[in-house]
Amino acid sequence: MNAIEVRDVHKRYRRYGRRRQFATLKSALLSGSILRDLTPDAVFEALKGVSFDVPSGKTFGIVGRNGSGKSTMLKLIAGIGKPTSGTVRVDGRVSALIELGAGFHPEISGRENVYINGMMLGLSRREIARRFDDIVRFAELDEFIEAPVKTYSSGMYMRLGFAVAINVDPDVLLVDEVLAVGDEAFTHKCLDKFADLRRRGRTVLLVTHSLDLVTRFCDEALWLDGGVVKAHGDPKRVIDAYLMDVAGAENRQLAADDAITGTRDSGLGTRETRTAAANPESRTPNPDQSGPSDMFKASEGRWGSREVEITSVDLVGASGDSSHMFQSGEGVEIRLRVRANQSVSDFAFGVGIFNADGVCCYGTNTLIEGATAGELSGDGEVRFVIDRLDLVEGTYKLDVAVHRQNGTPYDYHRLLYTFRVKSTLKEAGIFRPPHRWSFSGGIRITGL
Repeated sequence: MNAIEVRDVHKRYRRYGRRRQFATLKSALLSGSILRDLTPDAVFEALKGVSFDVPSGKTFGIVGRNGSGKSTMLKLIAGIGKPTSGTVRVDGRVSALIELGAGFHPEISGRENVYINGMMLGLSRREIARRFDDIVRFAELDEFIEAPVKTYSSGMYMRLGFAVAINVDPDVLLVDEVLAVGDEAFTHKCLDKFADLRRRGRTVLLVTHSLDLVTRFCDEALWLDGGVVKAHGDPKRVIDAYLMDVAGAENRQLAADDAITGTRDSGLGTRETRTAAANPESRTPNPDQSGPSDMFKASEGRWGSREVEITSVDLVGASGDSSHMFQSGEGVEIRLRVRANQSVSDFAFGVGIFNADGVCCYGTNTLIEGATAGELSGDGEVRFVIDRLDLVEGTYKLDVAVHRQNGTPYDYHRLLYTFRVKSTLKEAGIFRPPHRWSFSGGIRITGL
């Protein structure tokens, strides 16, 4: 038996442009503008033929980007709105954790608000009285329950709203991004209560950006994108498909940002760098410009005399394609196309990787590593090969340079290239050294 059935649901909203407001109804009628001014400019379709079932006693997760239709779908199931077409059927008492504390009155006490909010959620006064102590204890507001709600902090306000909603003991619980509504201890309490509802066979529909909650708690998952179902089924399979799509979108966005802020696509997968707009001194490279004395303290830009130029920079992943997105531990190549406008024998190539805070994760050059410069003339390619990109998840910036052996730059590109590292592990720091765990004695642990 299904607790929730959604069949071919469409939801459309009218959008109105910013028109000049008519002063009075009389003036609008006389000018004949009332119909024109009240006509929508466009219709926005938030949901486009969505269908799915949630079996009784199961936990169902909905994921997707902002604006994908997740919260709209939840509000239709909660009965807050009606679909433009299609049907939504829900079997049993529903409690919706969508906007915690909606309906709380700031001028009256927490006690009075508990009764009002509980009745809004379908409880009788007698049922609320029976559960009142549990609600207050769960919200950790014993000392403040008689105080006006306007004196509560935002955390206290949200905890009370959660406590009321969760103690309705619903047949169907609808949750929209509100499981973590306090400090770490209260968050664990919320998750324990959530798990208790699942153990008691209640149906739970969870809308969240916390993908680990979906894989941890849900029996099935649905991915919405632009109001359309993109995947439905096993949570891990759905989440993996969603993450691949998100990574692809991030990669395209980083490429677009590079095109706007520092690069121009050549059409062949390589990119010709222009100077960074953020640093006025570096907008137009000066052939005599030697650059800052300490490049690691410089803002983004480009400096150098240009006897030798870096004409393009590419980051290439294991697939052999240019990318801005890499998995931690993946092999990566940094490829530089260089052009010597005159033959030189005094040169070195350098690479630096920085995190988003500007901390140097790693830097080296051919001189440091013991290479001896021979001759550089005409066009060439430099490949810096990283067998394992052992960085934790995060956003990173790249420095590349060709310079004299005394450090004077021919062409120095400072923080002009952005890439992201993804990982299923949420480790701290920057560097992820190869490692392993071992245990002995009375320790029993699996999964490592």
